[in-house]
Amino acid sequence: MRIGIALLPILAIAATVVDLAGRGVLNPVNFFSYFTIQSNLIGVAAFLLAATSPNPTRGIDLLRGASVVYLSVTFVVFALLLSGTNVDTAMNWVDFILHKLFPIAVVVDWLIDPPRRRITPREAVGWLAYPLVWVAYTLIRGPIANWYPYPFMDPANGGYATVAAYVVGIVIFGILVIALIAGVGNALRGGRPPQDVVEPVRS
Repeated sequence: MRIGIALLPILAIAATVVDLAGRGVLNPVNFFSYFTIQSNLIGVAAFLLAATSPNPTRGIDLLRGASVVYLSVTFVVFALLLSGTNVDTAMNWVDFILHKLFPIAVVVDWLIDPPRRRITPREAVGWLAYPLVWVAYTLIRGPIANWYPYPFMDPANGGYATVAAYVVGIVIFGILVIALIAGVGNALRGGRPPQDVVEPVRS
């Protein structure tokens, strides 16, 4: 099931690359700089690793949790701030898969198959690292490339104070999502045996 679902965003991304290239407007660096594209690829990696690992490791649990956070933020931010905006996903079915279907799928997957090990607060906070690096990369590269992936990241639309307000708001929302995802995952794993505890050998 995970492999089949993971193929959908792969197909959507590949089709978009072909479409943009065919129209002569593909800029590979710009395209793969979208948070949507990167978060979908993280989700694909998490699904494929979870599907092909007989005994999922702590790292896979953390990657799955990270993908749930990033794609949940993608779902909400796109719905609230970017609906109708050109973000290089003009085909309706591509937009549906990348911004709606796959984000919902990773959340459902987390609920059906919660992490096998408890997510600690420190590990959950670590999920913030990638979005913060992405923000820094976007703001540094933006004036160099004269391109920003989303209007709310472009200082031309209200200045850096407006960009900062949006970023702070999204980060706060992300922290709330992190707390929710980690908390729900830990609560649902209550029925699982503690995978990271080694049972003593009994004679």
